Amino acid sequence: MTPDKKVKILATLGPAIKGIDDIRQLVEAGVNIFRLNFSHGEHADHALRYQWVREVERQLNYPIGILMDLQGPKLRVGRFAEGKVQLAKGQALRLDLDATPGNAQRVNLPHPEIIEALQPGMNLLLDDGRLRLQVTAKHADAIDTQVIAGGELSDRKGVNVPEAVLQLSPLTAKDRRDLAFGLELGVDWVALSFVQRPEDIIEARELIQGKAFLMAKIEKPSAVQYLEEIAQLCDAIMVARGDLGVEVPAENVPRIQKDIIRTCRQLGRPVVVATQMLESMRFSPAPTRAEVTDVATAVAEGTDAVMLSAETASGDYPLEAVQMMSKIIRQVENGPDYQAQLDVGRPQAEATASDAISCAIRRISSILPVAALVNYSESGASSLRASRERPKATILSLTPSLHTARRLSVAWGIYSVVNERLHQVEEVSSTALEIAQAQGLANKGDTVVITAGVPFGQPGSTNTLRIETLQ
Repeated sequence: MTPDKKVKILATLGPAIKGIDDIRQLVEAGVNIFRLNFSHGEHADHALRYQWVREVERQLNYPIGILMDLQGPKLRVGRFAEGKVQLAKGQALRLDLDATPGNAQRVNLPHPEIIEALQPGMNLLLDDGRLRLQVTAKHADAIDTQVIAGGELSDRKGVNVPEAVLQLSPLTAKDRRDLAFGLELGVDWVALSFVQRPEDIIEARELIQGKAFLMAKIEKPSAVQYLEEIAQLCDAIMVARGDLGVEVPAENVPRIQKDIIRTCRQLGRPVVVATQMLESMRFSPAPTRAEVTDVATAVAEGTDAVMLSAETASGDYPLEAVQMMSKIIRQVENGPDYQAQLDVGRPQAEATASDAISCAIRRISSILPVAALVNYSESGASSLRASRERPKATILSLTPSLHTARRLSVAWGIYSVVNERLHQVEEVSSTALEIAQAQGLANKGDTVVITAGVPFGQPGSTNTLRIETLQ
């Protein structure tokens, strides 16, 4: 598994993936980390897919991350007496707490926290933004609205509230059950949906208790507002463009995506760009030109990873979708201006030994023909700081911890080798050169840069840099 790209691929598992052979093909095509979407499927389904990934990891001797994506609270209207209604622009519609089936004049909204948060003049979006209502009056148990954009509304359609922060935990009772199951299973990452504020991250961390790393999904306007605070508290960020594109004007999404990538890079947090990246490949063996450009733009902006959702979970061409995404990534990374673009957005270094060394290896790899940057890392922290610099050479992270290696599977440019004996390594340079050659990253005569902490094995102690030539 010699690395041939720096941007990682996160692929969603679902019924389109039939077994271990399919998983192996996806990994060999470029997948680095898999997503279990707990909005769909039973626990038994996820457990089986988890075991498939772990078996492929064992076969290939290659660390593969697994992320569980929690569903989060789904806000929906109630049911209609006739199953659906037609709403005309300008008409009135009341949403209330009465569970009685609705009609064209009123419908149940079984979420008192929404009624509490809304004020006259605010907007509600229904059915993924296809219908728009504006609040005209607020009551203790209901809100009156005027239809701004009408259409058909049927039972249990979703509700988005872009202009209010709801007093609502992002973790439902279902999420808590799913989280307990996933942590027991051994997932490496937990993606938290419907994040609104920093307190949501604190709540989730208390439940996770360090058993997995936490990725916050940015899909609410309030989360964009609190982006830096949220990113400081979590381990990674996902730009969840599906709901985000409903709750903010579509033309704002590219700018928000760029801002999130820039913020995450400055803070040293991996960032994943997600949703509808190669959507047409659910039913077609080739993507649209616009989709190719979308993936290429995210890569050029410096994202750590790009995600496939239904394309691999339920599409007709999951392998082709991964192969296409890998081709796009390699094409951008091999372009003449890719490294220059990344250097323009280089983040401000902090006054630490780790950042000083990370800045140095980026500069060295731009001056010398460096084949690989080898970093000894117990916790993965120093590898992430090196990744933040976006150096030209691949970062080979040597760690005794499989847990750490799986965590780094989402981070730009890092490829990990796990060996428990690295705890006792005495000759740092010779071991690094030997592993770099074995992994196909360096040949005789190549220059390799090595970073480590002395004394070795103490997390957070990276303070040594060596330049070696493979003899």
